Amino acid sequence: MRKLKEVLRLDSLGLSQHQIARSCSISQSTVHEYVSAAQAAGLKWPLPENWDDQQIEQRLFPQRPTPGIWRKHPEPDWTQIHQDLQTHRDLTLQLLWQEVRESNPEGYAYSRFCDLYRRWLKKLDLVLRQEHRAGEKLFVDYAGATIPIHDPKTGEVQPAPVFVAVLGASNYTFAEATLGQELRDWIGSHIRAFEFFGGVAQIIVPDNLKTGVTKPCFYEPDLNPTYREMGAHYDTAIIPARPYHPRDKAKVEVGVQVVQRWIVAALRKRKFFSLAEVNQAVAELLTRLNQRRFRKLEGNRAALFAQLDRPALKPLPGTRYEFGQWKTCRVNIDYHIEVERHFYSVPHALVHLEVEVRLTAETVEILHRGVRVASHVRSQEVARPTTVVEHMPKAHQKHVGQTPWLGDSAAGQSVSRRAYGGGGSARPEGSRLQLPEHGFDSQESARPAAAARSTARAAGGRARQHSRRQLLRFPAGRRASGKHVTTKGDHYAQPTNGRETVYHAHARHGRCIRATTRGSANQPAQL
Repeated sequence: MRKLKEVLRLDSLGLSQHQIARSCSISQSTVHEYVSAAQAAGLKWPLPENWDDQQIEQRLFPQRPTPGIWRKHPEPDWTQIHQDLQTHRDLTLQLLWQEVRESNPEGYAYSRFCDLYRRWLKKLDLVLRQEHRAGEKLFVDYAGATIPIHDPKTGEVQPAPVFVAVLGASNYTFAEATLGQELRDWIGSHIRAFEFFGGVAQIIVPDNLKTGVTKPCFYEPDLNPTYREMGAHYDTAIIPARPYHPRDKAKVEVGVQVVQRWIVAALRKRKFFSLAEVNQAVAELLTRLNQRRFRKLEGNRAALFAQLDRPALKPLPGTRYEFGQWKTCRVNIDYHIEVERHFYSVPHALVHLEVEVRLTAETVEILHRGVRVASHVRSQEVARPTTVVEHMPKAHQKHVGQTPWLGDSAAGQSVSRRAYGGGGSARPEGSRLQLPEHGFDSQESARPAAAARSTARAAGGRARQHSRRQLLRFPAGRRASGKHVTTKGDHYAQPTNGRETVYHAHARHGRCIRATTRGSANQPAQL
């Protein structure tokens, strides 16, 4: 169409058809056809500005049919075929081709049918060109290739996965080997990547790895609580790529390919015996990779990083993220939860409710609806409780208060509560219940409790012997009456059908000794 316009323009300048043909590199017959058609249609140069090529062609050649693609056989409904393939998992092109041949026996052969379908499919597979701003996105993933680590004692070979992180604007790459793809390895690789870059990107784009993304979803993916907490600590957003859409993280896909070719493949002949040895070799090759010049651009990854991404990254926080695992527990009837076969107490009001537990190397934090309700020192003892007295109900606290406690004496002997006047008596001044700082362990006080019970039994025996010697005896000639003289007052003697009982309570130990007197109005009572 450009040559048609050029022919009309040169004809308006008065050139011959032979000169026009030589200038446009077309035959003289074609020039004659264009000029004759323009004269028949009444068109002269210059043409209207608002006319496009299709309008000019229709005006010059109205009788020419619209060019189309000629097919020997009717074209199959590729849209319906593509929809059927996506809907039915086990459906194949061969089965669809057989169905088409049943309706049209003279149709395409199987090879031609597949070729036409793939050509049609390429028109649908359009790619969006992504523009990456400086310091905006960090793409992370694991490489498919691993590096073998040999055990020097047993000779066992353990494959070490390779973690790869790539910045979007500069393609600056970080890579390291890990012992596995567990949550601790995943979080640790992120932390070391941030420290390698010297800052944090605004958005982290991971793959839908089960370690980081608990529930992949197109609209609302559910992140691992530890992964989300790490993102909050470094003030960055975590937006996973869509499931089955690797082009959402094309940067790291290419980065993984580059790392596998220039690092993993380069180490194929070396034999490693520790993870530190592997990462030392990876770090050396990683420096060479980032300083390797681009083929079609000027500079290298390190230069672009210093120019683009490094000034735009967020600064690292003052403290490094402390790894902590999260889990959900239900409070048992004894207001304890079980975490790794150890029992930790919570406030008794939370019985039967679900709480969240955050485990670190040293502490156990328990939260309910986002509020921390308890905190304990992490214990590795199996089937042992860690209890805080304040978490108990009042009745349980009183019961625990009746157990032996350690006094302030140098010997640290346990003293029974009963030895100070029974269950209702107050503790002596200066004595107090000694409990562990972070909880109460009943077995820790088992030996002091046994010693206290032995002390209480010995004190009670001496009290009974002393009480028998101090029983009141009635003087001779005195008759029993409704009143009896006792050392504790008249209310300790009550007449009961000719039988009168005299009580004597030991003032210190609260033990009662009973003596029964028999007598009548004319006979003295006999003990």
